[in-house]
Amino acid sequence: MASVFTRIINGEIPCYKVAEDDRYFAFLDINPLREGHTLVVPKQETDYIFDLDDDTLSGMIMFSKKVAAAISAAIPCARIGVAILGLEIPHAHIHLVPMNSMEDVNFKNPKLKLTPEEFKAIAEKISSKIIL
Repeated sequence: MASVFTRIINGEIPCYKVAEDDRYFAFLDINPLREGHTLVVPKQETDYIFDLDDDTLSGMIMFSKKVAAAISAAIPCARIGVAILGLEIPHAHIHLVPMNSMEDVNFKNPKLKLTPEEFKAIAEKISSKIIL
């Protein structure tokens, strides 16, 4: 059975897409820690990030770097925090979180409650800054 992320990539589940190329997909986390919290996934469904082949993993990092630059350009922040957790969904993914302090990347923090319109505006703001 396809993971939730594969179903998002395939358009079976809606998302707020930020960027896509032939190998990777980036979209807003629907339970964000901060405005602009984005997930980057490989289109190849692999459960554990360190089971990805070297080329896919390095490409995912380079794709994430471009997405992080767009987030920084769109969302005021000191840095983009990077987290790789990988227990909640069996599909390798990277969290990119705009941050001004270490506490901004604490996954125990309450998640933001944003409207669909707010999600859409954030995704459009970030995607307008993407240079792939």
